[in-house]
Amino acid sequence: MSIKVENVTKQYGNQIAVNHLSFEVKKGEIVGFLGPNGAGKSTVMKMLTGYIEPSKGKLFVCDTLVSTQSKLTNQKLGYLPEHNPLYKEMYVKEYLAFIANVHKAAKEEIKKVIHQTGLTSEANKKVHQLSKGYQQRVGLAAALIHNPEVLILDEPTTGLDPNQLVEIRELIKKIGKEKTVLFSTHIMQEVEAVCDRVIIINKGNLKIDASLEELKSGQKQILHVVFDFKIEFQFVNQLKDLETATNFHDNEWELIFNTKEDKRAAIFDFANEQGLRILQLNSKNKTLEALFKEVTAS
Repeated sequence: MSIKVENVTKQYGNQIAVNHLSFEVKKGEIVGFLGPNGAGKSTVMKMLTGYIEPSKGKLFVCDTLVSTQSKLTNQKLGYLPEHNPLYKEMYVKEYLAFIANVHKAAKEEIKKVIHQTGLTSEANKKVHQLSKGYQQRVGLAAALIHNPEVLILDEPTTGLDPNQLVEIRELIKKIGKEKTVLFSTHIMQEVEAVCDRVIIINKGNLKIDASLEELKSGQKQILHVVFDFKIEFQFVNQLKDLETATNFHDNEWELIFNTKEDKRAAIFDFANEQGLRILQLNSKNKTLEALFKEVTAS
């Protein structure tokens, strides 16, 4: 197991930042670690790196206990914190050489990560001369310089423009083919585009731990339909698999079905039986963003 968090609690005085949290990340997975501000995400990541210790519980990186063998786990782990700590007056190649020396990594790794993160054209520039997107690439390169098995990224796309977002997204996907990646983000599109699995926490508590495939297959089907005439609820309620029906106006309905089956054909058949025409029919299936809002609302 690349990452294992076992019944972990972190308490600051009377405030509980992380509350009996448990989850695992398998080798080769890319997992989105989600939660609102103050949910405890950064605290968990800092505990995994050994930067802070848990009040209770255990954390493992590559089956090694962090609290007792932090030096060993740090060799297996690369970390990009939310506020990318760069020495901006240094040249890119110079900065990465410095980080390589800290990790006692081979000089060959510098050239390798520069190529891997698309920094070849920027390697002889000072860090402060780079765009935010390229500075994030430098941070990723620094996290990869010692060839870790596990990569932890805390808000790696913060402050990037749409083009830079796409570039970093593709880079994370590429890295994820070789390494285990746990990354925190507020951008749901990034998670849907990159991740195999999603973990959502709120107020330090685990809310969801599921694959994207499981979440999508478990989504309820939401249809917005407008008929040409008013119809009474007792007729709408005859629809098979209908969970709830909300009437916004006389002829406008939101219908929620608890089934994977596409119900649009059933709606057309129903309208034909009732002598109605359908003026509008839209699918409004619940997105990951809607699910996130639902489980973190309180």
